[in-house]
Amino acid sequence: MKKIDAFPHIFPPKFFEKMLEVAPDKAAIKRWLNIPVLYDLDARLKMMDEFGPDYQQILTLSLPTLEALAPPDKSPDLARLANDGMAEICAAHPKRFPGWVASIAMNNVPECLKEMERTIEKMGARGIQIFTNVNGRPLDEREFAPIFERMHAYDLPIWLHPTRGPSMTDYASENKSKFEIWWLFGWPYETSAACARMVFSGFFDRWPNLKVITHHMGAMIPYLEDRIGWGMDQLGARTAGEDYTVIVKDMKAKGRRPVDYFHLFYADTSVNGSSAAIRCGLDFFGSDRALFGTDCPFDPQGGPLFIRETLRAVEELKLEQEVLDKLMHGNAERLLRLDRRIGACGCGE
Repeated sequence: MKKIDAFPHIFPPKFFEKMLEVAPDKAAIKRWLNIPVLYDLDARLKMMDEFGPDYQQILTLSLPTLEALAPPDKSPDLARLANDGMAEICAAHPKRFPGWVASIAMNNVPECLKEMERTIEKMGARGIQIFTNVNGRPLDEREFAPIFERMHAYDLPIWLHPTRGPSMTDYASENKSKFEIWWLFGWPYETSAACARMVFSGFFDRWPNLKVITHHMGAMIPYLEDRIGWGMDQLGARTAGEDYTVIVKDMKAKGRRPVDYFHLFYADTSVNGSSAAIRCGLDFFGSDRALFGTDCPFDPQGGPLFIRETLRAVEELKLEQEVLDKLMHGNAERLLRLDRRIGACGCGE
C-alpha cells in the first residue's frame, strides 16, 4: 500500500549550513547535529528504502522557527533558501518526495505573502507551515490575518507545528521550565491553545474552508472532547470583565457548539506509535481529516523508529480498507492535490 508521510521534517543542506551559522541559541540545535537523516539526503533516502518503494514523504522544515533565527529584515532570506532547497530535493527525487511545504518568516508578513506567491503559484508548494506562536505572539493577532486569508483563497493546507522553549515557564515564580516539561506537556498545550484561539476568534466563520493540519493528532483536543464540549458550552461563565457568552450565542445561532469547530481541524498520526491515541484522534476528527504522519526523524534511533512504530500502530487498529486508504494516502492526495500540478501551470486549476 502507498504510504504518504504528511509530517516529516528535513533541512535542505544549504539551509542547514546557514542555520548553523546564524542560530543565536546553539544549545537549541545541538541535537540536530546527531541526526544525520535530518540534513544528509543520502542518509534519508537510504533510511526510506527500509519501508519499500511505496513510502513517500511530504517535506516540511524542522525547527527552529525562521522568526527565531533572524530579525524581520533577514528572516525572509532564510525562507527563500529553505524553500529553494525543498524544491530542489523534490525535483531530484519525485518518487520519494511528491510534494513539499513552504516555510515563511512570520515576523515579516509582507514578505510572507510574497514568498507564498512565489512558492505556491510559481514553484508548486503544497501549502505552508506555521508555528503555534510567533516569538510569543498569538496567531489571531490582526497582523497575521492576511496569511490565513491567502491560504483560504489558495484552498491549500496550513501545517501547524508547536513551538515552545524553556523560557516559557511552568510556574510564575521561576524563570525557566524544568525537566523539559516545556516540550513534554508544553507542546501539546501550545497546539491546543493555538487551535482554541482560532476557533474563538472566528477563523472558521471568516474562512469556512480553511484547512489546518495539526501535528501530533490534534494534541490535547481529541482526548478532552467532552471537556471542550460541555465546558465551552459555558464559555464566559468563569470570566469577569469580558462577555464571552456572546461567542457561544453567535455559534448557536449558526447551529453549532464550540466543540463543533474543533472538529474542523485536520490531524496527523504522529503520536510516537500509540494506537490508542490514533484511534482517539480518528474518532474525533473522522476518517476524512486524518493523515498518516510520523515526525521522522525525531526518535531515539534518529529516523526509522517512529515510522516503524506508526505503521505498527495503524496495523493494530485493523481499520476498514476504505478508512485505511484514506489515512495512509488518500486524504493527503486529495488535500494536497497531488494528482495534478499546481504553481506555474495554475494554482487551483
